[in-house]
This record gives sequence, structure tokens and C-alpha cells, in this order.
Amino acid sequence: MGGYSPDEKLRLQQLRALRRRWLRDQELSEREPVLPPRRLGPVAAFWERFLQPGSLWRHQVFKLYRGGVFTVTHLLLPSWVALYFVKYHI
Repeated sequence: MGGYSPDEKLRLQQLRALRRRWLRDQELSEREPVLPPRRLGPVAAFWERFLQPGSLWRHQVFKLYRGGVFTVTHLLLPSWVALYFVKYHI
């Protein structure tokens, strides 16, 4: 056996060309992917607007959250520990 026959060589050449074309077709252009516009329901649309960076409501909710964290960590937990200590150890 001395190698591939002419028919086999032609078939391999055709397969290589098909693979190259297939790989080239898999590359996306700058305009792809083309996605349909998102259709949001009323609740999802509200949250989409509500969670926009820099919105007033988001800022107010964040301030309220930080105030709650401060209250729990600096006031409620230390007072609970002090009450527990006074009630059961003194």
C-alpha cells in the first residue's frame, strides 16, 4: 500500500474544504446575534426601571437598608447581649 488513491485524495480535499467553510460560517458578524426585543410584563418592567443605577428610589432603599444594618448591629445586638448578661449572670 503506497498511500491514498486519487479518489480518496479528492474526497479528503473536499472534506477539508467543507470543514473550512463550516468553520467560517460559524463566526458571528458585528451585527449578530439579532435578538428579538424583550417584552416585559408590568411587574418586570417596574423592577427594570426601579433597579436602574442612580435612580432616586434605589438610593433611598439603599439608605434605608444601611440604616437597618446599623440599627441591628450597633443597637439591637449589643443591647440584647447586655440584657442577657444582666439577666442571667448578675
